[in-house]
Amino acid sequence: MTDLRTELGEAVAAAFAAEGVDPKLARVTPSDRPDLADFQSNGALAAAKALKQNPRELAAKVAARLEGDARLASVEVAGPGFINLKVADAALAARAAEVAGDAAHAGAAGVEAPRKVVIDYAGPNVAKPMHVGHLRSSIIGESLKRVFRFRGDTVWGDAHFGDWGFQMGLLIVAVGDEGRADAFMAEGDGPFPAQSPVTLEDLERLYPAAAARAKEDADFRDRARKATAELQAGRPGYRALWKHFVAVSRTALEREFGALGVTFDLWNGESDADPLMSEMIVHLETRGLLVEDAGARVVHVARPGETRKKKLADGSVIEAPSPPPLLVISSEGSAMYGTTDLATILDRRKSLDPDLILYVVDERQAEHFEQVFRASYLAGYAAEGSLEHLGFGTMNGPDGKPFKTRAGGVLKLHDLISMARDKARERLHEAKLGEDLPEAEFEDIAHKVAVAALKFADLSNSRTTSYIFDLDRFMSFEGKTGPYLLYQAVRIKSLLRKAADQGAEPGPIAIGEPAERDLALTLDAFSQAAAEAYDKRMPHVVAEHAYRLAQSFSKFYAACPVLAAPDAALRGSRLALAKATLDQLVIALDLLGIDTPERM
Repeated sequence: MTDLRTELGEAVAAAFAAEGVDPKLARVTPSDRPDLADFQSNGALAAAKALKQNPRELAAKVAARLEGDARLASVEVAGPGFINLKVADAALAARAAEVAGDAAHAGAAGVEAPRKVVIDYAGPNVAKPMHVGHLRSSIIGESLKRVFRFRGDTVWGDAHFGDWGFQMGLLIVAVGDEGRADAFMAEGDGPFPAQSPVTLEDLERLYPAAAARAKEDADFRDRARKATAELQAGRPGYRALWKHFVAVSRTALEREFGALGVTFDLWNGESDADPLMSEMIVHLETRGLLVEDAGARVVHVARPGETRKKKLADGSVIEAPSPPPLLVISSEGSAMYGTTDLATILDRRKSLDPDLILYVVDERQAEHFEQVFRASYLAGYAAEGSLEHLGFGTMNGPDGKPFKTRAGGVLKLHDLISMARDKARERLHEAKLGEDLPEAEFEDIAHKVAVAALKFADLSNSRTTSYIFDLDRFMSFEGKTGPYLLYQAVRIKSLLRKAADQGAEPGPIAIGEPAERDLALTLDAFSQAAAEAYDKRMPHVVAEHAYRLAQSFSKFYAACPVLAAPDAALRGSRLALAKATLDQLVIALDLLGIDTPERM
């Protein structure tokens, strides 16, 4: 199934080739003047310059070759050599019928060569409650997972649980110092208590205090480093205590992710790569990649002659290798974050053998991932270019800085979701929506509206840009918001229920009115939007399409009576367009991770 833009692009390319012009120049795009044409091609200008011809004359020759194409109502040359294409009503109707008949993909094409893909996102940590800083990674990663699957790839979403670093040593020492885990602190093989000595609340209290103390108390910091190394070396009591930390943390994380509609195929942690660590170290040594550096062991990843400007504490600037070496083993003998990331790539290669691994992680981690990726390529753990860091901007407060609570702290994700749900209830009551529904259904709708508001506000922005958090604006049922899109979907569902009650059904599609043409063209554009979101790893392209589709339907609904159409054939056609719009809108929203209620 091919969209009209692609089909017309192929036709224009053939016409260019017939005139001796490179068909790559025959790019077809939506028209800048939709009042004059549906699509346009500007390639004649560049081609004429290369061939030293008059661009308008060349465009006229190409246009002449397109005359008679049944898909086109007209082909015209405008300005210095633009080729304007207007699609025939019959071709639009046929394409709209294709979209309407494709319940699974709503007219969107899949990839030609499906791949195996791992998407690493969210990155929750043991003992640390999820906060607003986890929101973007979770939402973007979930959407990309859905987009990649939708286009045909086999995809694993991996939470990549932070459960193996220095924070584990800090917690072990902190819990031990409180005297609540004596049975786990002793040497030996156990047995150890099956009951956790700590709750999630204990961990949330202990971790920040321990992290702060480690900055000031060198002895405490050294004990935590030693505990980290002993945990990683397999000390039984520490391992047993650590398993309790992981279990109580995961319970809370699953609650928060569940509320957001974020799911994972893999709950692998940094610890899952530990069994491969020794093998990996030996392999790096064998390949001559692991070298001594001030008591530590590193992999040099900078290419010969590659440097960057580095500002020192005294303000002076020097040339330094770019990027710096990857620290693999610290001077205390502990594995570092980069070590576990490298071992995780090796683990994924052995267990899944993916063609591509995407890391949806804050843009500020760009250098870290560049180090890890380069080390992985040098070691042969991944093919060059098969690892991508998809950085993203921050969610900011009104001051333009990363979002904080009024007290200046970091807002917990659980509290953010509760805030959004409260605001959704308030807005639904204001709009007098759902007031006659059972309480349980109303609460379900309020939750869906809250999540739609948060997700669409995030995903309607380019992944790489930052945005201002404004819950009042996000929760509006008007404008470019998630609640507006849900309302439009629910409105179409209501229309189709009324039609069914009247015995009216969708029928063959015919296109005649301008609003019908616009809606059919918008339905056709979904395939391109899904492909672009996939190719660029940018979910906002799907969000933009969903909003355009809702707007296009709103214009169609206002201009073209559906149930009150003058005859049964026209009513059936318009019901079919409405049903196709609903199906595509629901699919697009699902790709964003947004569920659509049946009614409001």
